[in-house]
Amino acid sequence: MDQARSTISKIFNGEPHSYTRFNLTQNMEGDSSQVEMKLSSDMDEEVGGNGVGDHLNHNSNRKPYVTQKLSRTPKNLCFMAAATLLIFIIGYLIGYLVHRKKDMAPSAVSMLPFEDPVPHETGAAPLMDWDDVKKLLAQKLSPNKFDSVFSEFSSSNHRAGSPGDEDLGNQVLSKFKEYGMNTWTDEHFVKVQDPPVSGFNKFVFNGVEERPTGFLSYSANGTVKGAVLYAHYGLEDEFIMLRDKGINMSGRVILVRAGRIPFAEKVANAAKMSASAVLIYPDPDDYSFGDTTQLFGHVHLGSGDPYTPGFPSFNHTQFPPVQSSGLPNILAQTITARMAANILNKLGGQNVPQGWRGINKLGEESNVITVEVNNVLTEKKINNVFAVIKGFVDADRYVVIGAQRDAWGPGFATSTVGTSVLVELARSISDMVKNDGFKPRRSIVFASWSAGEYGSVGATEWLEGYLSSLNMKAFSYINLDGVVAGRNGFKVAASPLMHSLIESSLNEVNSPNKAGSLFSQFARGNWEANVLEPLKVDNAAYPFLAFSGIPSVSFRFTGSSEYSYFGTMLDTREKLNAATSNQVSQLAEIATRFAGHMVLRLVHDHLLRMDVMKYDKIIRTHVGQINGKVKDIRRLQPQLFPKALTVQWLILASGSYSRASRSLVLDIQNSNLDDIEMCRIINDRIMGVERNFLSPYVSPRESPFRHILLGSGPYTVKALSNHLDSFRAEKPEADADLFHNQFALATWTIQGCANSLAGDIWSLDNEI
Repeated sequence: MDQARSTISKIFNGEPHSYTRFNLTQNMEGDSSQVEMKLSSDMDEEVGGNGVGDHLNHNSNRKPYVTQKLSRTPKNLCFMAAATLLIFIIGYLIGYLVHRKKDMAPSAVSMLPFEDPVPHETGAAPLMDWDDVKKLLAQKLSPNKFDSVFSEFSSSNHRAGSPGDEDLGNQVLSKFKEYGMNTWTDEHFVKVQDPPVSGFNKFVFNGVEERPTGFLSYSANGTVKGAVLYAHYGLEDEFIMLRDKGINMSGRVILVRAGRIPFAEKVANAAKMSASAVLIYPDPDDYSFGDTTQLFGHVHLGSGDPYTPGFPSFNHTQFPPVQSSGLPNILAQTITARMAANILNKLGGQNVPQGWRGINKLGEESNVITVEVNNVLTEKKINNVFAVIKGFVDADRYVVIGAQRDAWGPGFATSTVGTSVLVELARSISDMVKNDGFKPRRSIVFASWSAGEYGSVGATEWLEGYLSSLNMKAFSYINLDGVVAGRNGFKVAASPLMHSLIESSLNEVNSPNKAGSLFSQFARGNWEANVLEPLKVDNAAYPFLAFSGIPSVSFRFTGSSEYSYFGTMLDTREKLNAATSNQVSQLAEIATRFAGHMVLRLVHDHLLRMDVMKYDKIIRTHVGQINGKVKDIRRLQPQLFPKALTVQWLILASGSYSRASRSLVLDIQNSNLDDIEMCRIINDRIMGVERNFLSPYVSPRESPFRHILLGSGPYTVKALSNHLDSFRAEKPEADADLFHNQFALATWTIQGCANSLAGDIWSLDNEI
């Protein structure tokens, strides 16, 4: 009987997991494209949809695999007839034997029924319905719980490396242990710059000496004397505007308003113009606090310890003395609004350009000021604190969610809210795993970072220390810094791979007024235009994306104006309550659910919810812009470029990525999601995209943010486009040989990413 049943099973079901390949030869560039289709003879199912992001919802309707039609030749017809006859005979014999045994059995003995077939064991964790996962998370969270959590993690003094910072780290560690998670710490010895202990920083203008107590870490030290020049916000375009007005900025002391771009960018822009120092102040038009409030920050155009660029600060004695190229070589200092007003009111010279607010005059050579900076370089021990919830299928793959723990002063919005959200999310998800049967497929790492105020030092040193370990294991980072800074708006900065995940999370999480979703309140119409913003260098998620190639996201509730108190001693619970109409706890709970939805979706689904086709549009847009600029230059200045240099190479690389991303979509449609190994292979292809956009042709020590689409440096696509602008404007920095090199390396980086995304070596489209 068992043998008969086995024979029937084989006839109907065949052998599982048989695949074949064929090519489709159509694409928009006219090139041949390769698409891998997996055909199965069993009756498994596929996930349907119209993009990579859509295929990752495992509650969607499924469609059968693609099957090949059998050719109706005489030989095949005979085979089918014989097989049908054999099946009929076997079935008749089985029925006869069963009926005969039943008739011969004693009436007092009951026949045991056939045992239920043993379900196919895939090794995967039981997949909880996504709606049940969402309900569980909502049940664990409450705005009322945040009041006590805020109180627990509030501190008036927790600057990086201080006893207050260490105490908070121990509190976070204790909570993680209380929730039953595996924990560990990561110790670093980092060099930071603090204000002078015995002396002071100062400036002298018109015979009046001022001693600000605010400071900018990583400024150059010394004393300079020069004429004041007002440069608005210190944007690069504003400096170019001043240069075009014929103003010589060499040796000038630049006075700029805080805001719009990080302090480090303002100082770097001034240094490009050969200025000697930069003074930064909070203008009353932008900041609502009093005119004596001091500002704190840093001016390292980068992240991490600038004295160990590209490698970790475990022990400085192990590494040669070196410093980051992002350290400024000019002085930088913050001053108060009152101090700035005393300078601005006495400036002469030319009128400010149209649209510049605040004053009328830019300053002239007679408006001389002396600036002195005496910051102290010191080494501090910092601790990052971690905990993990291990996955049940791919435990070695993990999403990281982190928050800054330190602050210049109270830092309530800066760090207390984010730390509280981190701890509440850890409590909620660990409880779901322990008590409610939720089994994440992949792991979740919770991280509490130190030295965030000095430029994401703790997070970056961790990345530098474990970059090889994180490679192809950490597949996403979610940043919780500053998640509540208002209540009237919602902004997200993220890798394009995560846009589909962000959109679905916006639709699933209720808005603060409970009248609808976050999407309906903040993202109506063109949600990307209304919600998305660029990921900047001063965001803790930026090094994860641009240095490590890990898809990252950062989000925040905003007000009608920017929260004024970041980087001041006034960042308190009372100030944030005033900025949010006393809704901090409600907004923190919503922020926790938004982050939780993204985290849980990334560890719940069989396939990572990341849409690789998002980069296709971005690449095509850049290529189109570059192609247009090259055509203009060839028409106006044909002698600049050799004829052998053709944009067709870049167009072909763009086409390769487009075909590879479409091929992955088809592979997902034709894959058995119960096959763990198949899911892992596809996820590996998805995870490699961001990492493969890091230029392999530059040193991470010299150009740490080497993501060619979202990073900064000479080998990015943006730098390529800017170089073409220099040609069109006939600027002296335009260099045809350098451009040729930039062009070739950017082209092959895109092609290399396409090759990796295509999968197997025999699936590559190498036409360049």
